[in-house]
Amino acid sequence: MIDDAKFAAFMSKLGPFEPQPEIAVAVSGGSDSLALALLAHQWAKERNGSILALSVDHGLRTGSTSELAEVKRWMKCHGIAHRILTWKGEKPKTGQMAAARLARYALLENACKKAGILHLMTAHQREDQAETLLLRLARGSGAEGLAAMSPVLPMRHVRLLRPLLGVDRASLRNYLKARSQDWIEDPSNDNLAFERVRLRQLAPLLAELGLSAASLAASAGKLHRLRRHLEGEAALLLARHARLDALGFAWLARQSLTEPDEILRRALACLLASLSGAAFLPGEDQMDALLERLRGESWKGCTLAGCRLAPRQGQILIVREAAACQEQVKLVPGQEGVWDGRYRFLGPRKRGLRLGALGAREAEKLAQDHPTLKSKGVPALAWASLPALSDARGVFAVPALGYKRNSRCPDSLTELIFLPRRAVLGSALLLS
Repeated sequence: MIDDAKFAAFMSKLGPFEPQPEIAVAVSGGSDSLALALLAHQWAKERNGSILALSVDHGLRTGSTSELAEVKRWMKCHGIAHRILTWKGEKPKTGQMAAARLARYALLENACKKAGILHLMTAHQREDQAETLLLRLARGSGAEGLAAMSPVLPMRHVRLLRPLLGVDRASLRNYLKARSQDWIEDPSNDNLAFERVRLRQLAPLLAELGLSAASLAASAGKLHRLRRHLEGEAALLLARHARLDALGFAWLARQSLTEPDEILRRALACLLASLSGAAFLPGEDQMDALLERLRGESWKGCTLAGCRLAPRQGQILIVREAAACQEQVKLVPGQEGVWDGRYRFLGPRKRGLRLGALGAREAEKLAQDHPTLKSKGVPALAWASLPALSDARGVFAVPALGYKRNSRCPDSLTELIFLPRRAVLGSALLLS
């Protein structure tokens, strides 16, 4: 059974932490997350630190609000600070679970940022890891996918920690029983509409065939070590061959195409995901096809994963594809947000502005009307996807080009920083 000493041993592999660590824990009310909250609370308390329990109400299921009220009561009984975060706005009719996952992590990460917390824990455990491995194996994933979930994942504002990947659910429930702590059973765990639930019901049969959760999780751990090795090699490749610009585009030397396929595929996939603001890497089949194109003598450019790649100045220029950018968003003075998964902004002093991609037509017009902007060092191909501010009269400012329609106008944004959803290569190489 898991205990405080074993948990401390798991945590020692995920550091470093502050002398008085502050940790956020995602708590749904299920047995796994409740056990994690209690274990983390004791771990932090022994180090004069504290935890903040965060629960997300997705508003997708009747009874979720009352369940989280019960979670709040439990947290109060244990002396743990607790906040409920609500997913507001319209919910998509298709791909709802994937959208809910993205919304959940966005809410959790934003709450951590506001609280000044650098570490966010989730309660993924051994069975979760085994199921993830099997699901990705069924989809034909390579080393990246089969490594399943990483114990540590750098995000935009926090380190995501999964200290329970080596612990089975039964141990966590026994820990709760020993503490006389109840938990909530999520009815979606029995919904056969979900692949993961159907796979879970096959677990006893798979174990008889030697595919137990323990053996599958062990395989995922070995593949994770391989992935970490590839990350390091890919980071070295990019350090040798890539030039990243903080405005959100990159140059890749054609010499990189002679590097080993596995390393080049990994490096280029991470680069594309970061520059496009995506949460996930492009598929390996897509990357294999891209490498074949790039090595072709007649290659003149292409698009993939929301990015445009083109031969320029004897190199490969990679920019965000303007047509794939997020639509314009209305800016509210003083309000913080993220546009296109890439740019963090702090709202303008002036009202009535919108933030969105400059666009090909406006980029061409701007280049004709203001030829001196070409000296700013931003390649023409990148202009269309640059963040631009617009008002009722049209484009008001393009901060990356130092352009404002009227030099007497006040600064339009308090802050605009390229901070992609996904770092280029985890902790190995961060573009910020």
